[in-house]
Amino acid sequence: MNLISQLEAEEISRLNKEIPVFAPGDTVIVNVNVVEGDRKRVQAYEGVVIAKRNRGLNSAFTVRKISSGEGVERTFQTYSPLIASIEIKRRGDVRRAKLYYLRDRSGKSARIREKLPARVNKQITTSAPVKQKPQSQEETAE
Repeated sequence: MNLISQLEAEEISRLNKEIPVFAPGDTVIVNVNVVEGDRKRVQAYEGVVIAKRNRGLNSAFTVRKISSGEGVERTFQTYSPLIASIEIKRRGDVRRAKLYYLRDRSGKSARIREKLPARVNKQITTSAPVKQKPQSQEETAE
């Protein structure tokens, strides 16, 4: 590990940000601190992650959403102080690292399947069901 990557790792730990694990295809809500004049507010930006760039402190991700019929993409620096929080709304099931093909699609073709939670491997019993003996007249009389 060279000196620069060591300094970046120290800086990331010093920032102490809670960044959830997400991947392209996931629908996320990014809460961004916005300063307008002397006012400061938090703006929620919800969309699908179409790209993720892992470069230590310079990591970034791109979120795409459809706003009033027009596609809008915004790139966020992962460790930026402007990001208040990142919340995962839905996991997407995709087989690509970059989802740039969504730019050419609209409507139902731009939808992404939801990733289902991992199935728990249950032990399947192969034994036959146990039959109960019919009760005799003496046992029912008691």
